[in-house]
Amino acid sequence: MTARVVADLNAALHSVMAADEHLHLLGEDVADPYGGAFKATRGLSGAFPGRVRATPISEGAIVGAGAGLALAGGKAIVEIMFGDFIALAFDQIVSFAGRSVSMYGRRVPLHLVIRCPVGGGRGYGPTHSGSPQKHFVGVPGLSLFETSAFHDHTTLLRRMLSLGHPAILFEDKVLYGRRMHAHDTLFHRTGLGTLDPCARFTVEGAGRADCVLVAPGGVAERALAATRSVLLTDEITCEVLVPSRLYPFDLQPLLPVLAAAGRVCVVEESTAGGTWGSELAQQLHTALWDDLRAPVRLVHSADAVIAAAPHLEREVLVQDTDIARAVKEVTAG
Repeated sequence: MTARVVADLNAALHSVMAADEHLHLLGEDVADPYGGAFKATRGLSGAFPGRVRATPISEGAIVGAGAGLALAGGKAIVEIMFGDFIALAFDQIVSFAGRSVSMYGRRVPLHLVIRCPVGGGRGYGPTHSGSPQKHFVGVPGLSLFETSAFHDHTTLLRRMLSLGHPAILFEDKVLYGRRMHAHDTLFHRTGLGTLDPCARFTVEGAGRADCVLVAPGGVAERALAATRSVLLTDEITCEVLVPSRLYPFDLQPLLPVLAAAGRVCVVEESTAGGTWGSELAQQLHTALWDDLRAPVRLVHSADAVIAAAPHLEREVLVQDTDIARAVKEVTAG
């Protein structure tokens, strides 16, 4: 049986900390015995004394200290306990860390990873369930990644630390308890791309897909469930692509698959409006205008705050039934 996602992430943090004595980890309650709100940092303070620091409750100070450490030649991974609070560090991320790479007359390496648990589905209510990814799309000097059960976290963290500029790793909280690499056996999994690989799920022997779903992070599981549903009830064949990097997004490795289908749905848990998905749709319309058989369809959560009560939370967050409905509509023409 494979490890759970949070255990794989914890092992990855141990691995990158062991590989580089200049790497530090900062965040609220990240030290033992608590080991972080979701236990992703468990055991690190004992294994690397002096390099793992529990901080006061100040997201701006956490990111600012990490960015300053990185600007001085060190390396840092900082944890925002809940992604909703990353807004409190917006200035430190955008105005300080992002711009420090290039505003001093020469390129200054800044090795900083900001870990950011996001998303709903756990009953945490309006202030602890948000998906703030879209607020960081297009910021110069800042890369965005999203974890999944289908990407090795050690490879992902090494990649982010090697960039020489700040990067945010969004971690959907519903994934922490999932098993790595576990998926519906209806699907065959391969990959696209090398530096920032995209997991690809196809139905064995199904031929060309009618539609491709692009679904990062926690919505990938819902996209696979929708794909099963439309296949069995409507004989619509879909592929699902799960990217590890959101921005900047390298579209090239995906183009042959997307062009062949000609119909694309991009699924996100955030609300609509200025999202990563809309940025991807713009790229797809430009690159595949002659190949698309329908406009790229965006699938989001409802325009509402996220309730704590499970039945109300499900009404707001994007579900597999919403994705299946979008697939049927986009393939109807």
